[in-house]
Amino acid sequence: MDDSKILIGKANPSSHTSAAAVKDPLPLALRVPAAPYRPGDLPRFNPFHQQPGDFSRPDTLAPHTELRDHAAGLIRVLGDDGLAAGPWQPSIGPQQLRSGLEMMMRARHFDARMIAMQRQGRLSFHVSCKGEEVAAVAGAMAFASHDVLFPSYRQAGLMLVRGMPMVAMIGQLIGNRCDNAKGRQMPVHYSWRAGNVVSISSPVGTQFPQAVGAAMAFAYRGERRVVGAWIGDGTAAQGDFHHALNFASVFRPPCVLHVVDNQWAISTHRNTSTGGATFAARADAYHLPGLRVDGNDFLAVFAAEAWAIERARRGGGPTLIELLTYRRDAHSTSDDPTQYRAPEEANHWPGGDPIDRLSRYLIRNGHWTENAHRDLNEALDQEAAAAFQHAESFGTAATGLGHPTESLFEDVYTTMPPQLTEQMRELQTESSPPSAETSIIPFEAQNKRAVG
Repeated sequence: MDDSKILIGKANPSSHTSAAAVKDPLPLALRVPAAPYRPGDLPRFNPFHQQPGDFSRPDTLAPHTELRDHAAGLIRVLGDDGLAAGPWQPSIGPQQLRSGLEMMMRARHFDARMIAMQRQGRLSFHVSCKGEEVAAVAGAMAFASHDVLFPSYRQAGLMLVRGMPMVAMIGQLIGNRCDNAKGRQMPVHYSWRAGNVVSISSPVGTQFPQAVGAAMAFAYRGERRVVGAWIGDGTAAQGDFHHALNFASVFRPPCVLHVVDNQWAISTHRNTSTGGATFAARADAYHLPGLRVDGNDFLAVFAAEAWAIERARRGGGPTLIELLTYRRDAHSTSDDPTQYRAPEEANHWPGGDPIDRLSRYLIRNGHWTENAHRDLNEALDQEAAAAFQHAESFGTAATGLGHPTESLFEDVYTTMPPQLTEQMRELQTESSPPSAETSIIPFEAQNKRAVG
């Protein structure tokens, strides 16, 4: 007898057969979500039905159960009439608001100039944040300077608020001598150590678990520093999102996690990133508070950030914030959005334009004028042009980026190992211009390696 047969086993008997009746069956089909509008469609978004006074502002140590409606709804401060109302009105003065407006406008002019330069072949790649500047600017303004931020690649305004010079940002895009990453990162992957901004990462989902880990370190050391991190709606479909929320739920470190819901992850609509109505509602499953905010309302975003940061600094733990906004430009300069979305979709977005909304609010309250707005626009356009010209003086793709040969071997070891020292010496010798006495016979020059 073959004893191996007893290891095969048999199926357990079941009382149910394939012919068993199913009560009130629904049609069986794979659900494939679709974008609401495609090229050729006429977009007709419904206006936001939530009003500025619809949601209370609980104490910052309130349990997550009191925030369930806030995660499913939409926190607003600026109404359709352009007036501020409701309990979420932030404690922020006209000067700060004007500064926020200027930073958003600067980010937009920066984007426009970089896209134009990319089209001229003077940059290889750029990512625009047009239409969602509030998410970066209001968010960064609410944090303290010693807090640590983990941005995504659509937060140029965050870098500007944190003090990174525009020339340094452009240098990173070019990869020249004034690039603090020394040409080792992809374009638009900024980092700014002086401003406590951690490098942007191509696999953007990694920002969330790394940010939670940094916040855990602060909590372990007893430091009242808060960590902020931003991802897009597409990244919220990745495992890193849930890994981060699970660690945040278990260890309750001081962090604020943001999902910037700008409707499109490249050509994939946000409908394929979640089966629920909102991303903020996911927080409840992890026993964390969730806030869903009008991401084009500067006052609402600043207020939500201030609430979540205070909660974290008081020891109340993390908050998940969803910022509802719209990406008005292409995903990047390598993208053609006319292939997957209606061309007029951005103009029909019910959240409007964040710069226009804040400008109208300030003008209506006597803190800004149309002439001042026009003058600032002109000045910022000139600033972006001058910054690019200055940045190119440190090296261009056409003339050379200006990195010394040694930079290939630096910033890894405190003391360079002998093998790298030898490799660097060989590369320096091989890349030096040939002299008249240099032999062209392979192997004859002692310090040269054969080629080909």
